[in-house]
Amino acid sequence: MAERVHPADSPPQSGQFSGNFSSGEFPRKPAPPPATYVIQVPKDQIYRVPPPENAHRLQLLSRKKPNRSRCRCCFCYFLAAIVILVVLAGISFAVLYVVFRPEAPKYSVEGFSVSGINLTSPSPISPRFNVTVRSRNGNGKLGIYYEKGSSVDVFYGDVALCNGALPVFYQPANNVTLVKTALTGSRIQLTSGARKEMRNELSKKTMPFKLKIKAPVKIKVGSVKTWTVTVKVNCDVTVDKLTAPSRIVSRKCSHDVDLW
Repeated sequence: MAERVHPADSPPQSGQFSGNFSSGEFPRKPAPPPATYVIQVPKDQIYRVPPPENAHRLQLLSRKKPNRSRCRCCFCYFLAAIVILVVLAGISFAVLYVVFRPEAPKYSVEGFSVSGINLTSPSPISPRFNVTVRSRNGNGKLGIYYEKGSSVDVFYGDVALCNGALPVFYQPANNVTLVKTALTGSRIQLTSGARKEMRNELSKKTMPFKLKIKAPVKIKVGSVKTWTVTVKVNCDVTVDKLTAPSRIVSRKCSHDVDLW
């Protein structure tokens, strides 16, 4: 009789296990192929210890991350501090405005005497002006300190004729003060056209001048002084003649305040 050849059991496919789970048998690990080696590495070394060629890179990355996060935190704190300061400043200004109701002082020219301008000669002139400015502080609780460094200038058109400064003084609340100042100019050369124009204005008794005042002041709030702010006053003044005493024909003043 011919011998029967039984086919060998085929190896288990992927996802199948040879073994009887019900009997407590577990599948065996497949044997490594011939001429191979199996190296077992501890788990701690696999997950915690990088290869030598990557150790330096890991060290740099571990240093950079805390620095970046620390810088971000500092930047966020800085922005938050600025926002808080701005909000507190706004609240403070609002409270001061409600409590003190500040208003800008008002100015007008009360006296404007001119001398030293000779229009009949082509020689340089040395004009002199005596100017009286009326300052009214209508604030009920705020005083004004007029500091050093002020300037007062008189112009005819675009020609600067003389300059000077205001005196240093303190103006209390609800006060009107007349400030007198003497202005001088030296060897101002007028063009023939400017002389002719001034003679025409003088014949009509309407000689126009521009008065510009710039004064650094500090506001007194209770017993506290504020920072220095700059008051600017621009006045158009027309007089009837160029000799003392002269009479003011018209005057108009405007003012502005630079808080910073």
